[in-house]
Amino acid sequence: MSLSKIPKFYKLSVAERLREVHERGLLSKEDYLSLLKGDHLLEPAAADKMIENVIGVMGIPIGIAVNFLINDKEYLIPLAVEEPSIVAALSSAAKTVHAAGGFQAESSESLLIGQVQLIDVPNHAKARAAIIQNEMEVLNLANSLHPNLVARGGGARELEVRTIPSSGDAGDMLVIHIIVDTCDAMGANLVNTMCEGIAPLLEKITNGKSFLRILSNLTDRALVRAWTRIPVDLLAGKGMNGDLDGEQVRDGIIIASDFALADPYRAVTHNKGVMNGIDAVALATGNDWRAIEAAAHAWASRGGQYTALTRWSKGEDGSLMGFIEIPLKVGIVGGPLQSNKTVGVNHRIMKIKSAQELARIMAAVGLAQNFSALRALATDGIQKGHMTLHARSVVMAAGAGTGIFDTVVDRLIEDGQIKIWRAREIIEEVNKDKRPLRAVSTEEASSKEDSEHYSAGHGKIILLGEHAVVYGRHAIAAPVPMAARATIHPSARGEVEFIVPRWGIEYTLNRDPLKRTSFERPLGTMLEKFGLLDQAIRIEVFPTVPRAMGLGGSAAVAVAMVRALDKHFNLHMADAEINSFAFEFEKVAHSKPSGIDNTVATYGKLMMYTPAKTLSKTSDKTSANSLAEPATIDTLTPGCPIPLVIGISGIESLTAGMVTQVRKGWQQNPDLYNRVFNEIDQLTLSAREAIINADMKSLGNLMNFCQGQLNALQTSSWELEEMIQISRRHGALGAKLTGAGGGGSIIALCPDNRHQVVHALQESGYQAMEVDIG
Repeated sequence: MSLSKIPKFYKLSVAERLREVHERGLLSKEDYLSLLKGDHLLEPAAADKMIENVIGVMGIPIGIAVNFLINDKEYLIPLAVEEPSIVAALSSAAKTVHAAGGFQAESSESLLIGQVQLIDVPNHAKARAAIIQNEMEVLNLANSLHPNLVARGGGARELEVRTIPSSGDAGDMLVIHIIVDTCDAMGANLVNTMCEGIAPLLEKITNGKSFLRILSNLTDRALVRAWTRIPVDLLAGKGMNGDLDGEQVRDGIIIASDFALADPYRAVTHNKGVMNGIDAVALATGNDWRAIEAAAHAWASRGGQYTALTRWSKGEDGSLMGFIEIPLKVGIVGGPLQSNKTVGVNHRIMKIKSAQELARIMAAVGLAQNFSALRALATDGIQKGHMTLHARSVVMAAGAGTGIFDTVVDRLIEDGQIKIWRAREIIEEVNKDKRPLRAVSTEEASSKEDSEHYSAGHGKIILLGEHAVVYGRHAIAAPVPMAARATIHPSARGEVEFIVPRWGIEYTLNRDPLKRTSFERPLGTMLEKFGLLDQAIRIEVFPTVPRAMGLGGSAAVAVAMVRALDKHFNLHMADAEINSFAFEFEKVAHSKPSGIDNTVATYGKLMMYTPAKTLSKTSDKTSANSLAEPATIDTLTPGCPIPLVIGISGIESLTAGMVTQVRKGWQQNPDLYNRVFNEIDQLTLSAREAIINADMKSLGNLMNFCQGQLNALQTSSWELEEMIQISRRHGALGAKLTGAGGGGSIIALCPDNRHQVVHALQESGYQAMEVDIG
């Protein structure tokens, strides 16, 4: 298992990300639980001991940058930062560099300079000679003030003497530098104490008068260098006017780098990007980011003109060469570690052994952030791909509450004016409505004014038949009052753009079919079939179905998108053709789906579903992949409405992973698994009769038995089991998981006491809602 590479880490929930880091041994059980429960957060009482006049504590997000390989060691790097796109940009840059062999970094000794300013010195030459003659006495005095530092191998190393002209009445200044190895501490207090301690002795030696006695934050005795070589075949990408090859991207990055080296106005913005990464690591690890910033900008000005901290050039083999040199004096021991629990956790995630190792990591992060920014500028421009992130930041700044946050983001992007004032107007509109924006169903869309602009696909639940349906058995499924809406607008970029703001999805369709990933593949196939690949459109999808919660979110998005294309281009597709295209999207999302999700999303009916069957290879080799029997849909009319509660765990259910897990078990023991599938099938067929006959008691029992079989298939989880037990304990006739399992959602049959079940689930920290099926 790779320590730094966690596939689709950004798509996981917070709890799932923590679990991934814990499983890699980078979080102890105690740290994992502390982060999961929020026990690591700084309390006001603790903050009151850190600074003066405390009135509260301000939070800041902590993200993890993945994919880092530095000096052949893999790292997950915590970042404390509030600006969108930094974590994603770093992870993307690190992934590219990882494929190229990673970053290399080196550091000098971890030395800090203390300054003692002497004025009114009678004879500078004589004073300089006297200080040099008494250097060991001064150093011994300094070291006597911190014997523990000396015991750890650090301490005052040497003195330097400088004469600095002054226009003041006191004449020229004599400035003594004491060079101190602070080991793994940041060292500010250590050095300040030494400066105070040696000042009287220096006064005696020079007959001068000491004035300032303080460290310098220009830490040019703690230099760090990092570099990388990236082959051009790893640089190819999409540009404003089409695809760019690796050489074009390389040359664009070099041109942008040269601009920053030559022009201070560009260099400031260039270096701000470098520090976006370095400061985020500094803050996460309890280091003084202000001192680091000051040193970096002073170092950038050392030649008399402010210039870039990094340099990008073309290697002899044509590769892109990146280099950074920067002063970085950081620590891994000291007060912040003891006073802020989160700092300690972040150190342990990185498993750093020394302050110099941390400095090397930070230099590599700065170079990676710079690479990401320059690559964006050289290809698609800095704003490309960040509309959703920007909109979320604006909505947060506008003060949207948790309950309406995603709704306001959706409306803001629909509106097109990503401004705080507009977000505030939308917040007022949503609060005035007293209800969040709800996606219209397919039936509603045909009768509402919105229908001219939007197309929809349903969310779903599976009453019985999960997993068995993948193996040809029956399943009963129903639409739920959650859906996805899609709309199409012209694209100013001249390309096909696909955006799902609520899920953080935003990409441009690659013109090269071989380079398309995920939903790009079926979308490209569909557009190609209808001759629409050259259209400049932006497809926006607004789901109210939560992603990866077992409620058919991906199918609802697929159907809404296909319907929107059908409506926008007057393709006149029948529902069966829409369903067929949506099934292709589901194959990408879930590997080997049964087809039930997209069918419910398309038709929006309570149904008994039987998947399509293929001909056996042994019976007809020439038609091995043709359908022997198409999927069948038996619309069900229940004897009464089916009163359900949907409980949502908040733990994402990755359907493809759960289907693969069950398939491996089936391949290892087909007889046992087929018996389980047959038993689930019998329960499903019996449930059909119970639904038609309005026999809710029998339906509840059948749901409970089905949950037992699904648990035997190891598709449940402790969160799902807890919600099921809560529901049954509060009067549900039956309760079971719905969908693939492993997380996601449950359904509970509650004819009489839905309010109590909903309240109990919410009290236990879960989301819950009432629905009537049929």
